[in-house]
Amino acid sequence: MLIDKDGVIAFIPHRDPFLFIDSIESVDYESEVEIGVYNPKSVMGAKVIAHYHVPESLEIFKGHFPGNPVLPGVIQTEMTAQASTFTLYKLVKDPKNVKLNVALLNVTQSKYRKPVKPGMSLKLIVTCTRVRGKMMNYEGQIYCGEDLMSETAFMATVSIED
Repeated sequence: MLIDKDGVIAFIPHRDPFLFIDSIESVDYESEVEIGVYNPKSVMGAKVIAHYHVPESLEIFKGHFPGNPVLPGVIQTEMTAQASTFTLYKLVKDPKNVKLNVALLNVTQSKYRKPVKPGMSLKLIVTCTRVRGKMMNYEGQIYCGEDLMSETAFMATVSIED
């Protein structure tokens, strides 16, 4: 594991009950990057592998759906968006003391193949496919074991606040 839950909380601005990343397994780049040097172009091709265990106590299950809890697709898309911010992780000098500005701008495609249920341990794989300044396009997949649960393509803006 590259980043534990405390490191996740230190890096991204999300907090419970809207934090859907438990740990980061890896952050890899297509080409060599200079650690601690922020260059958005370095994010192109970056791949993040993250993990999230879906707790049975998740508040949203009370209403979606009573007696048959299913994690909403919009939350699955949000998970991949949260994981995408870690494409910048190695590009900042002090990732435990950084202020990120993040926004999900659009979702161009999403497919929810199998229901995500309480108790599942999920693996998220997110890859940056395009960079235009602060705007970045990503593709993300969520797996439970070998099963592809959902996939999405989206655009987000991620920048470091000075």
